[in-house]
Amino acid sequence: MPKGYVIARVTVTNPEAYAEYAKGATAAIKQYGGRPLVRGGAHEALEGEARPRNVVIEFDSMEQARRYYHSPEYQAAKAKREGACIAEFVLVEGAE
Repeated sequence: MPKGYVIARVTVTNPEAYAEYAKGATAAIKQYGGRPLVRGGAHEALEGEARPRNVVIEFDSMEQARRYYHSPEYQAAKAKREGACIAEFVLVEGAE
């Protein structure tokens, strides 16, 4: 079964509020079996507009990634990042 990857590209506009979001999101990632592969770090725009924070979280399946994203735990964390960032989140199926 292919793995599922949650990929986020983020520009943080309120670091304090975003830090509160990150605490809750980290706990939810662990609870739902996610493994952060990329979390911030150096980046380089090769094409298009880049965002300063990039995150890739691996889950055992697309369904497990969906469970995480739609969980009450993650949704509570997500509410804390409202107004704290500009972000795009996508769920991508991995290669078999």
